[in-house]
Amino acid sequence: MKRFLTLNLAALAIIAAPLPAFAQDAAAVAKAQAAATAWLPSMDSGDYARSWDMAASVFQAQSSKMVWESTAKTARSPFGTVKSRQLLSAKAAGTVPGVPAGQYVLVQYRTDFANKSNAIETVIPVLDKDGSWKVAGYQVQ
Repeated sequence: MKRFLTLNLAALAIIAAPLPAFAQDAAAVAKAQAAATAWLPSMDSGDYARSWDMAASVFQAQSSKMVWESTAKTARSPFGTVKSRQLLSAKAAGTVPGVPAGQYVLVQYRTDFANKSNAIETVIPVLDKDGSWKVAGYQVQ
């Protein structure tokens, strides 16, 4: 059974539009990837409150910390602990449905969980209003 978990509840599907100019900036993609990598341990450890605190303002505006903690626990716990995670790709995305226009990067990992092998994790950082990259979306397939 597929389980989906997203930080941005409206972003279950991701539609890549023509890539914006920043897509050519490898440094921006690398910074977004670093933000995704720094954020994942909070999910892995079940510290969903911390993952919300680290999330982008666009996400925090759409979901309270309490709602996120409950949603994340319900959706992520069945997968079990992370056994391994391998970066598959990091690429710019033109749009993400249900959120304002912005600079997004789709970072995908092949992850083996205790209860699900070969899962695809997608972490979606956005260039936040403070100028830093923060996670705006997450899903496991």
